Amino acid sequence: QVQLVESGGGLVQAGDSLRLSCAASGRSISRYGMGWFRQAPGKERELVASINWSGGSTYYADPVKGRFTISRDNAKNTVYLQMNSLKPEDTAVYYCASRRQLFTSGTSSYTGDYDFWGQGTQVTVSS
Repeated sequence: QVQLVESGGGLVQAGDSLRLSCAASGRSISRYGMGWFRQAPGKERELVASINWSGGSTYYADPVKGRFTISRDNAKNTVYLQMNSLKPEDTAVYYCASRRQLFTSGTSSYTGDYDFWGQGTQVTVSS
């Protein structure tokens, strides 16, 4: 079966950096767009960043533009989220997800367009 496993979360101070990883098994993600979502307590799950199947197109939500970078290594079947200049409002559980359709070029913030999800990794940023 397909599994996505996130790692790299933790407790950091404002201004610090973290690098999240999402390792996939059971599916070659090289043909699928990938997304990083986050969900804070009492809030809906929101798209943070996405990357298309080839890595040639990326999307960032406004709150993280200029601070977060999404990338992928298809040879390692892994997607990354580099998070710099972290803020307390970045505190959330971060999830990676794989697009349902092959070879999608654009992004989607609709959770229904993603068919496999990781278990999430907690990121806590203290002020």
